Amino acid sequence: MLTAKQRELLVYINQRISESGISPSFDEMKEALDLKSKSGIHRLITALEERGFIRRLAHRARALEVLRMPDDVTVEAISGRATGFSPSVIEGSRGKASGKKGNVEELPVNTNENVVEISVLGRIAAGTPISAIQHEQDKFSVPKSMLRSGEHFALEVQGDSMIEAGIHDGDVVLIQRSDDAGSGDIVVALVDEEEATLKRLRKKGASIALEAANPAYETRIFGPNRVKVQGKLVGLMRQY
Repeated sequence: MLTAKQRELLVYINQRISESGISPSFDEMKEALDLKSKSGIHRLITALEERGFIRRLAHRARALEVLRMPDDVTVEAISGRATGFSPSVIEGSRGKASGKKGNVEELPVNTNENVVEISVLGRIAAGTPISAIQHEQDKFSVPKSMLRSGEHFALEVQGDSMIEAGIHDGDVVLIQRSDDAGSGDIVVALVDEEEATLKRLRKKGASIALEAANPAYETRIFGPNRVKVQGKLVGLMRQY
C-alpha cells in the first residue's frame, strides 16, 4: 500500500521516463511534489525501492527504472517500456569483444540484422556550447532495439552539465534526427547557426530555455529564432 505522496512520485517518475527516456532530477521531483527539501524525495524513493516499485540503475547518476505500478493504474501508463524509451547504457570500445559486466552489455564484434552502424559526427558540449556538428569521425554498432523511426547519428559528449541526467563526459549519445521536440526532451540544439549543445529543452512562451542537469550551470534562455533542434536523445553508450 502506497501513501499518497509515494504514489504521486511514482506516477511522476514514470511519466517523465515515458516522455523523455530520462528519470527526473531530485530538484524536479521536489518541485513537482511541492516539497521543501530533497531529503523528503530521498525518503520517498527509498520507500518505493523497498516496496519493489522502482530500482536505481548502477553506473548512472540517480537513474531510476520503474518496475511496476499500482494495480489500479492502467497498462498504458506503466512505463517507458510500454509507450516510450528508456535509454540503455552500452559498455565497450566501439565493437570489441562481447560479454557482460554487471548490468551493462557490450556489443559483439560481428554484426547481424539486429545491429546497425551509426555515424559519430563529432563532439557535443554538455556545458558551454562548442563548435557545431561536424562530419563523420567514427562509427558505432548499436542494437536496432535502441532506435526509433527515421535517421540517427551519434555524438561524443564533452562536459558535465548533464551529469544529473546520467550523461557523463566521454559518453556517446545516440540521437534521433528531428527538427522538433517537446518541452522536457533532451536535445541537440544549434544556437545561432554555429554552436551545438546537449541540453533539456524547455518552452516558455515565445522563448526557448536550454536547461542543464547540473546546478553549477545556469539555464540559458533564447528567442525562438536563435535555437534550432537538430535531434532528440534516444540512447547512451559508455566506455570503461
